[in-house]
Amino acid sequence: MIAETVCSAVSAAGLGIAVVTAYRKRYLAAARIAAYSLVPVGLVMTGVVGWLADTAFSPTAWAGFGVLGAAWALFATTRAVERRRGGTRAERKAAARSARNDAVAPTASAPSLGPATRPATRPAAAPRSTGSGDDFSDIEAILKKHGI
Repeated sequence: MIAETVCSAVSAAGLGIAVVTAYRKRYLAAARIAAYSLVPVGLVMTGVVGWLADTAFSPTAWAGFGVLGAAWALFATTRAVERRRGGTRAERKAAARSARNDAVAPTASAPSLGPATRPATRPAAAPRSTGSGDDFSDIEAILKKHGI
């Protein structure tokens, strides 16, 4: 009973504000305010307000909302973990199988890694000098090695 009275008062106040807004020649805003102010009365007339009042004071309803919240949290957590792992288990297995099959060409007997860009043997390293008199020879050898 109190909820219906409050909703009626809110609607009456909203319609009053809509009239004042229309008086100021802002008809579009006045129509929008009138639409918003008629919503509480419509909710009372359809019985939604009574249903909400019964639900708000029902422990069973709040337990149901808690169960729905827990279900939503579990769903969101599993989706986040699935996105982090990169798909479902079947998708990961299929990706691993295709990656394994793509490493070797269908008619090749060895992995197709392409031709080597460097020679397989390394040039012999320059012998190190044990004396401290020729300190810059090591630096010169490094610079020559890099073509500087």
